[in-house]
Amino acid sequence: MKSLFSELISALGGRILGIIKQLGEAVLMFVETIWCMFTTPPRREIIISQMREIGIKSLPVVLLTGVFTGMVLAVQSYYQLHKISMDTSIGILVGLSMTNELGPVLTGLMVAGRVGASMAAELGTMKVTEQIDALRSLASNPIKYLVVPRFLACVLLVPVLTVYSIFVGIVGGYLIGVKLMGINGTFFMKNMLDYTNNFDLANGIIKSFFFAIIVALTGCYKGFSADEGAEGVGKATTQAVVVACISILISDFFLSIILF
Repeated sequence: MKSLFSELISALGGRILGIIKQLGEAVLMFVETIWCMFTTPPRREIIISQMREIGIKSLPVVLLTGVFTGMVLAVQSYYQLHKISMDTSIGILVGLSMTNELGPVLTGLMVAGRVGASMAAELGTMKVTEQIDALRSLASNPIKYLVVPRFLACVLLVPVLTVYSIFVGIVGGYLIGVKLMGINGTFFMKNMLDYTNNFDLANGIIKSFFFAIIVALTGCYKGFSADEGAEGVGKATTQAVVVACISILISDFFLSIILF
């Protein structure tokens, strides 16, 4: 019994030390990325290519997620608010929910699933095929050529994707509430604008900025630390998505407390 308990403690301690080690390595990568971004930025063509891959190609899934989230939110809130004759308050609920929480969080999760996995798979494949080692042997910094463009594209475009998600979510909620549920459109818009202000939109954009950092850093770090072989790349890709999504949800909680 004592031996089993010691093994459990040892395994738990090893797991905690491993997490701390990975966190430290990710922080070092983040610091080096920021340093390279301001001292030796990559070529504009590389950044534009990553912006197209991360921003434009992610737009359809973000728009679909945003519009259907707003529509579902309007339907569910109507059923509850109609019982107490507060149907026109649906605009308030849709506006505040999309700007403060659902818009940035769902956009971050969608980008993590699509972009984070792509980063980890691509960089992981480059690592196991020794392309990253080849860059180092040529006296080239792989952080500058591989991480910085992806980091910059994420940080610049995820907030933009969030704004699009918020907009289509509110439009979807408006269409369902006014056209389907028969709510007065003027009251819907007036109530939403009275209780949803620029500060709420700023909250969502600030959150999306931090979520972008999480997605880019997690995807790149997991790709750089992938184990050998196809199995190692697969595990790195899975871990990148899972860690990024969990980190987004945890950081959203603390950001909500700080911002409010």
